[in-house]
Amino acid sequence: MARIFPAGFLWGVASAGHQTEGGNTTSDTWYAEHVTPTVFREPSGPACDGYRRWREDVDLAAGMGLTAYRFSVEWARVEPRAGDFRDDELAHYEAIVDRARERGMAPVVTFNHMTSPHWFAARGGWLDPEAPALFARYCDRVMAAFGDRIAVAVTLNEPNLPRLLRWAAIPDAVRELERATLEAAAEAAGVPRYRLANVILPEDMDAMGDGMTAGHRAARAAIKARRPDLPVGFSLAVVDDQVAGDDPSVRDRKRAEVYRRWLDLAGEDDYIGVQNYERHYYDGNGPVGEQGPLAGVDPRSLAGAVRYVHEVTGVPVLVTEHGIASEDDARRAAFIGQSLDGLAEVVAEGVPVLGYFHWTLMDNFEWVFGYGPKLGLHAVDRNTFARTPKASAAVYAAIVREALTDGGRG
Repeated sequence: MARIFPAGFLWGVASAGHQTEGGNTTSDTWYAEHVTPTVFREPSGPACDGYRRWREDVDLAAGMGLTAYRFSVEWARVEPRAGDFRDDELAHYEAIVDRARERGMAPVVTFNHMTSPHWFAARGGWLDPEAPALFARYCDRVMAAFGDRIAVAVTLNEPNLPRLLRWAAIPDAVRELERATLEAAAEAAGVPRYRLANVILPEDMDAMGDGMTAGHRAARAAIKARRPDLPVGFSLAVVDDQVAGDDPSVRDRKRAEVYRRWLDLAGEDDYIGVQNYERHYYDGNGPVGEQGPLAGVDPRSLAGAVRYVHEVTGVPVLVTEHGIASEDDARRAAFIGQSLDGLAEVVAEGVPVLGYFHWTLMDNFEWVFGYGPKLGLHAVDRNTFARTPKASAAVYAAIVREALTDGGRG
């Protein structure tokens, strides 16, 4: 069956500053990578040298025939010390926006992709009562610099991820190491509490969620004050949760704990970003099958996640991330097409889907997992940083080319 997508559908790739740029030394995550003990498998170091090679990366995406490019602005670079905004760093990200536009791609900008400035974390991160206002101030500076040229604003990336991971089969030793990491960072920084957005203690979950909820609303107001017409939303980590049997109680409890707050919040927005990687099953007693953070890969999961999120929120959906962690690129190539078949079916059902962004352009730093997982359409030489296209890049490019033919008919 032909894949049919609406006119103006955004075809892109997604990336994040800390995971690709390298040398993000004034960020909270860099700080936490270097304390002892640390939950991070290895430090990010030079990452993919993307801060220097950004033009090459934009051109790689454009060379695939994509129509959109998602990247993040690093708050820690723009405001390395509280109140100290760097015009040169804003100009750096402005150049990325302008290059994407020159190459025919809509710039989709994430204002906070997990990482924040070190000084922000030392204040307690999103537990700080002033955090929402501080985030909104930064968003306003970004908008003043180049907000007139971006296509979509993503305020926060996966604010629900830590709670989602509470449902994953993560060993107790890792949980203990997360706590030890934050304690070591607080001690090294000489503060009572040091908090990251992607390493959250169970007792902080609700309060951190409150801070990020208020932060999103404050950021949205700041962005809309500069550009009322700009689509604003945030991205959510969404597993396609399925019921095994006839008792949905555990599945529904997970949905209430992991998504409900954020889906209610998204109802206020122009769209909701869906980031899907897995499908998991639950019966009336609990999880069924493997539940780890890289388990449950199923090409049907994207359609299921998009369908669920739209049913609850009623707002348009933008697939801001979707991919597969695999050394087998043939598996990735097949997975992309199969997943997009399902997404086309959701579109045919009438769900307003605005676009699809594959994670990710190149193999990069995957947080606590370091450089182990491979999700890129391009391989990166860890010594020379040379980017080499995988077969999956050509497969995705061909799908996009076909989808853009005859008004979206593939």
